[in-house]
Amino acid sequence: MLDSRLRDRLASGDFFVVPGIHDMIAAVVADRVGFDIVYGSGYWLTASASGLPDAGIATYTQMLDRMTTLKRTSSAALIADADTGFGGLLNVHHTVKGYEAAGVSAIQIEDQEFPKKCGHTPFKRLVPIEDMVEKIKVAVDAREDMLVIARTDARQSEGLDGTLRRLEAYAKAGADILFPEALTSEEEMRQACLAFEQPVMANMANGGLTPVLKGDVLADIGYAFAIYPSLTSLIAASAMETALIRLRDEGDGEPADLPMFDFKTFCEMIGFADVWAFEKKWAK
Repeated sequence: MLDSRLRDRLASGDFFVVPGIHDMIAAVVADRVGFDIVYGSGYWLTASASGLPDAGIATYTQMLDRMTTLKRTSSAALIADADTGFGGLLNVHHTVKGYEAAGVSAIQIEDQEFPKKCGHTPFKRLVPIEDMVEKIKVAVDAREDMLVIARTDARQSEGLDGTLRRLEAYAKAGADILFPEALTSEEEMRQACLAFEQPVMANMANGGLTPVLKGDVLADIGYAFAIYPSLTSLIAASAMETALIRLRDEGDGEPADLPMFDFKTFCEMIGFADVWAFEKKWAK
C-alpha cells in the first residue's frame, strides 16, 4: 500500500503547495521544514546530478535511481516526473511499475515527442492525442495504487482550446490529475480549472511562461495544488554564486552577511547521529 497522504490531501479539497526537490540536501531541508509531499523534478534532478539540460537526455534508469534515492532520503510522499514515459507503450508500462515499486505516490507523464524539452522552453513537439491516450491507458492499467498525472504541453502550439481538448481526452482515458503546462495568464488558468472535475495542478516555475501567483490566488482560481520545481534550485544557485564571488574576490570563507546552515545541525540532519550511535555501540 502506497503512502496515502497525496490522496488524502486531494480528497480534502484544500489547496496545498509542493516544493520541487533538486538534490538530497533539498530533500532533507524540506523534511526539516515539515513538507509532507514533495515533487521530484526531472529538470532539476538532471541538472543537479548530471549537469545536463532537461531535453530528453536522462534515461529511465537514471531517473528511477534518482527517484528511489529521493524516496529513501525523504519522509514525504513523492510526486515524480517521468517525462514521456521514456519511450513507447511498453516503456510506459515498465516506467510505471518501476516508479511504483520505488514508492512514488504519483507519476507525471507528458504528451511531447521524444526527446522532450522543458515545458517552458521552445521547440516542443507533441504526439497525437490518440498516442497519449494510449499511454495513459497503459499507465492506469499498470499501476496498482499510484496516481497518474497527465500533462499537456499544447498551449504554445495549439492554444488554450487545444490544451483543453487534450486534457478532456486524457481525463476520459483515466488520468487522476490533469496538468496544463505553461499557461500564460490567470484567465487561462481559471478556464482550465473550471473545465474539469478531476484535480488540476499548477506549475509555478520561476522565470517560466506562467505567472507565479501566491497560494491563496491559486486556490481561488480552482487548482488542487501547485508545484514549485525551480524555487530551491534557483535560490541555492544564486546563494552559491554570491558566496563564491566573495571567496574569489575577498578570500572570505565565512561571510557574516550570508545565511549559512549550522554545521552540527546539518550533520545531524543528514544522518550522522545514527553513525555516531553505531560507533558508540560497535567501535573497538
